[in-house]
Amino acid sequence: MQLNPKLVKKQFEKSMPEYDKNAVVQKLMAEKLISSLTAAAGSNFDNILEAGAGTGLLTKQTAARLTFKKYYANDIVEKAENYLKSILSDCIFICGNAQKIKPPVKMDLIISNAMFQWFSNPDKVLAYYRTLLNPSGIIAFSTFSPDNFKEIKNVCNLALDYKEPDEIRSILEKNYNVLHLEKFECKLNFTNPLEVLAHMKNTGVNSLCTKHWGIIDVKEFCEKYKKFYPDLTLTYSPIIIVAEKK
Repeated sequence: MQLNPKLVKKQFEKSMPEYDKNAVVQKLMAEKLISSLTAAAGSNFDNILEAGAGTGLLTKQTAARLTFKKYYANDIVEKAENYLKSILSDCIFICGNAQKIKPPVKMDLIISNAMFQWFSNPDKVLAYYRTLLNPSGIIAFSTFSPDNFKEIKNVCNLALDYKEPDEIRSILEKNYNVLHLEKFECKLNFTNPLEVLAHMKNTGVNSLCTKHWGIIDVKEFCEKYKKFYPDLTLTYSPIIIVAEKK
């Protein structure tokens, strides 16, 4: 589906106050991403760029577990700078679209959590990010497989263009050596379908839908969700990737 960057920015900005409390899977992804990175490529990187840093779930992990000299943090939402500098006061904030970011120096690590699925052309972005890395620089990121939010896809016919792990590997291998790639699954439980909608709103994922939902739309969603998924679960299917510049 075609995404509106302005809508994505608006929805994520609105979700920021409630994001950390609701983004339990994204927090787990950040932890697993850092663990996979350090196991595959070590923990010492002079220049680090975090793309799509948001409220700093990943920034907390990098600040605690990596050694670096300069930390550049990017996000499309200007307000993110306040969150990030409260975690890492000397980070250098670069506001803008992560697909077009132009840091002032070459990076030893580009890292990103739960953002690559929003890119309309990840192939192009990964090729561009290669040009931002020093020789043998590392890219580490998490994204999601097509099994992600399968309940939402079935109920609403709304989904991002998620890639299978093998497809991501093929894209990466044009410019990188893949050091680590894994897929795992998490299921969240809710007591009613309205909680599912609230969860998506509070994690910015309602950017999937461009039209405003009225009472009838919400009622229809709730009825369908209970019918198809009486256990009221929501599936996350993250993928963790660590790769080295060729």
